[in-house]
Amino acid sequence: MSAERPILPPVRLHSEAELARDALAAPLFVRAVKLARWAGPDTRVGAGGELVEAHLPAAAEHLGLPADEEGAAYASEAWRLAVDTGLLDVTDPEEGELPDGAGGSEEAEAEGTVTAGENLALITSGSPQDILSIWLDGLDAVHADATAPVLDDFADLVGEDGSIDFDALDWDPEAEAEFLDGVLGNLYLLTLADNGAGDGPVPLPALAASMIVPDDMGEPTDDILEQVSEAMMRLDDQFRLLEPIGIVAYQPVDEALMVEEGEPVDASAAGADEEDVTRYGMVRLTPLGLYGVRARMLEAGVDAPAVGDLADKGADTLLDGIAHYPEAAARAEIQLWLAGRGSQGAVAAAAELLAAARGTDEGAPLRRLRCQQALALAGAEAEPAVRAVLGDQELGGLARVWLAEHGATDVPPPPEAMIFWLAIDTIAAQLDADGELDELQGLVEGLSAQHSGFFDEVWRVDHPATADVLEAMGRLHSDKKAAKDARKAAFKARSRAGD
Repeated sequence: MSAERPILPPVRLHSEAELARDALAAPLFVRAVKLARWAGPDTRVGAGGELVEAHLPAAAEHLGLPADEEGAAYASEAWRLAVDTGLLDVTDPEEGELPDGAGGSEEAEAEGTVTAGENLALITSGSPQDILSIWLDGLDAVHADATAPVLDDFADLVGEDGSIDFDALDWDPEAEAEFLDGVLGNLYLLTLADNGAGDGPVPLPALAASMIVPDDMGEPTDDILEQVSEAMMRLDDQFRLLEPIGIVAYQPVDEALMVEEGEPVDASAAGADEEDVTRYGMVRLTPLGLYGVRARMLEAGVDAPAVGDLADKGADTLLDGIAHYPEAAARAEIQLWLAGRGSQGAVAAAAELLAAARGTDEGAPLRRLRCQQALALAGAEAEPAVRAVLGDQELGGLARVWLAEHGATDVPPPPEAMIFWLAIDTIAAQLDADGELDELQGLVEGLSAQHSGFFDEVWRVDHPATADVLEAMGRLHSDKKAAKDARKAAFKARSRAGD
C-alpha cells in the first residue's frame, strides 16, 4: 500500500528552550506570574476565584498599570490566568464566612484566600517542557475566553428570580470553539504553505472568507459578504484577546472603519488609502503560536506532523513517513534521523535504509526514491552498504546511480532488464510524489529516449507498476508517436499480467 498522506504538511518548530522563553515573555503570562508572586495571605478572592474589587487598584499598580477601569481589567485578566494555570491556588470561602474586619449584624459576602500554586516554582526551576505545559493551560483558558458570548446587555438575560436565561444568548459553545479552531487551523496551513514561505501576515478578510465562502462559489452573494463581515468583527475581538498570550501577532481592524454613520471619523485614519487591506486587520501565527495550535490539533486527534517526529523511529517508518513530505522537510527529517544514528555508523544506517526500501507494494517506489535522498545525505561512508546490494533486482540500479554520483570507477554495468526496471520504478515514484508536470514530462521523455526501441521492450518489465507507468507516459509524452507507442506497450503489459 502507498504511504498515507498526512493531512497537514510537517511543521518545523523552534526548540523547546526557545519556545519556553517566548512563553515566559508573553505579556499576559508575564503579568500573571507577577501577580502570583505579589499575592499574599491578606489577598482575598470572590466565590469564582476572582480578585476582589478592593484589591484591583493595588494589583494594577503592581503591574505598572494605571489604577483606572482599564488597568483593573488588565489586572483581573492576569489574575484569572494565574489561577487557571496553577500559579495560584484558591481557597473557596466557606458558606456564611465573614471577611476579616466585618462586624455588626449585617452579613458580608464571603471571601476566600489564595496561596502559591505548585506551578509557580516551576517558572524558575522547571524544564522548558514544564513551562510549555503551563503556557498551554493558559492558552486553553484564553481560548475559552475568546469564544465566550459577547454580553451587550447582561441585565436583559437576568430573570426576576435572579436566574440567567442562557438560551437567550443564542450561543453554541462547541460551534464557537470549532469556528475559532478552524480559523487557527487555516492560519496554520497558510503559515506552512510553500515550505514556510507563507509565514507573513494574513489579511483578516481573507481568513474570515476562508471559513465562510464555499470553495465552488464564484462571486460571493450579499448574504455571504455580510457573514464574512460579521466573522471579521468577531475575529477582531478574538485576536485582540489571543495576542497577549503570545499565539499571534495582530494588527487590529482600523476603528475608523467601524464608526457608525453620523459619528466623527478619526482624522488620522480619514486620509488612509481606502484600498489598503491592512486597515482591515492583519494576523500571523508566531513560532509559539505554531506550537500551540499544533498541540491543540494533536489533542483533537488531528495528524499534525513536525520535523523531528521520526528521528528515533526505524528506517521503514522514516521512509514511509517522509514519502509525501515537501523536499525541504524530508531533507531535514533525514538529517535528524542520521544524526541520531551517529553511534551506529553510516554503514549500518545505510543498510537499514536499503532494507526498508525493498518491496513490491504500491508505496515501494517512493520509498526507494526517499532512500536515495537519504543515502545522498549519509555521505561516502555508506559505500560498503551500497555495494552490498549491487546484485539486488530492486536496489541494484539505485546502488549504481549512487556509486556513479560518488565518483566510483569500478561500477559493473547494469543488465538491460535492470535499466528498464529502474526506469519504471523511478517514474512510478515521481507519479506517487505528485511532482511538477513539466519535470515529470521531462523525466518521461528523457528516460524513454535513452534506449532505442524503449517501448518495444519495457512492457516486459516485471514490476507491479509497469502498465500504470506506461499509461501515464502515453498521457505525458509530447511526441505523438511515442505517446501512441507507450499506450500500446501499456496494453501489452496488462495482457501479459492477465489484467
